Amino acid sequence: MHHTATLGRPGAGPALSLSLILVAIVCAFTGLCYAELASMIPIAGSAYTYTYATMGELIAWIIGWDLILEYAVSNMAVSVGFAAHMAATFQWFGWHPALRWITPAYLPGGLTDLQNNALYTPGWHFGFNLPAFLIVLLLTVVLVRGIRESAETNNIMVLLKIAAILAFVFVGMRFIHPANYHPFVPEGWSGVLTGGSIIFFTYIGFDSVSTAAEEARNPQRDIPIGIIATLVVCTVLYIAVAVVLTGIVPWHNLIDDAAPVVNSMSMLAGTTKSALLHWTELAVLFGAMMGMISSLLVFQLGQARVWFSMSRDGLLPRMFSRVHPRFRTPAVATWIAGFLVGIPAGILDIGTLSDLSNIGTLFAFVLVSLGVIILRFKQPDRRRGFRAPGGLAAPILSVIFCVLLMAGLPILTWLRFFFWLVIGMAVYWLYSRHRSEFSPRNSDTVLQTATKP
Repeated sequence: MHHTATLGRPGAGPALSLSLILVAIVCAFTGLCYAELASMIPIAGSAYTYTYATMGELIAWIIGWDLILEYAVSNMAVSVGFAAHMAATFQWFGWHPALRWITPAYLPGGLTDLQNNALYTPGWHFGFNLPAFLIVLLLTVVLVRGIRESAETNNIMVLLKIAAILAFVFVGMRFIHPANYHPFVPEGWSGVLTGGSIIFFTYIGFDSVSTAAEEARNPQRDIPIGIIATLVVCTVLYIAVAVVLTGIVPWHNLIDDAAPVVNSMSMLAGTTKSALLHWTELAVLFGAMMGMISSLLVFQLGQARVWFSMSRDGLLPRMFSRVHPRFRTPAVATWIAGFLVGIPAGILDIGTLSDLSNIGTLFAFVLVSLGVIILRFKQPDRRRGFRAPGGLAAPILSVIFCVLLMAGLPILTWLRFFFWLVIGMAVYWLYSRHRSEFSPRNSDTVLQTATKP
């Protein structure tokens, strides 16, 4: 089953591979900016940590508030994708649970089965995506109890994901219909731009390479190589999937589908009666779900840590920085993050969620890039373990391309994002600035304590 086209937006069609290249170029410029900002302070952390140390509290608050949206909504989208793959796994084994408990309550494009029969009309319906909610809650329990990700475990997860991708590519190549590539750019370059805006969130997490600037032996050489190599490998794999996927089924069948690869394989296996496709689908399902679980763990962990950091700095209530007496984890922040991700994941569709994740991430990238430009002028002599090459070219191009991709997102997404920022600024001016570590009230308290005999 899959969603139908929605909102009348142009799509990239078979030219999705061009959209992926565009996004990779944008991420390369932004990654260099992240690396420079990270190298200016001696501790590892997120964009919030770097911004607080270099540009002050207000900008750090905006970035932190934006990161809460980015992490939360991207995990909602991933959990909806996980639920779609879980539903496909149930179907593979011949079990068909009630549709209302495995689909979101809000379906702006409706829902059809693999034969294009309408299952739900566009809009709201009675239902709740239980697999999406339950996987978030299960991982929340794991995070509260504490998890230490080892390099070996991470490598195994990465290998499983790559194996699933390669299995789909090499098996799917045999079933490509060249006619599906025509027209290659059905909606023109506006469609390519919109395609980049839609799939941008698939690159979230690449910037973690930039946080190693302080540990690199030769950061000026190693960091660009690490960022660009990461993006090249990811882009090659993404393009391979996009080329095969748009070659085996018409591209308009993929719009707003939370599990396009496995649904396309299932549809093709049904029409061709191919046992190879049937069993490859199961392997891809397993690899994809393992990959999504690892992503959910990392970003739920990151989200709770951002809340913890902002609470520790006084910008959020102190309860968010409470540590579990036994497990020594930020339990309150983790539980609240779990429910704030799990409940919307049971209600909203993947298209709505991915758009919000995209605009939040792009906005954070713009602020980081602007921060690099500002600090080049305000603190030119500050030590930098790494400096983005090409003068101001990287941050300026990063800002331009990020704004360009943001322009490809729907107006409704912009309105939701501005509403989120307005709420954030209200919280800051009414609460956070009065209770932060650097507020006049706290500064006076610290001074009085320090001057006591």
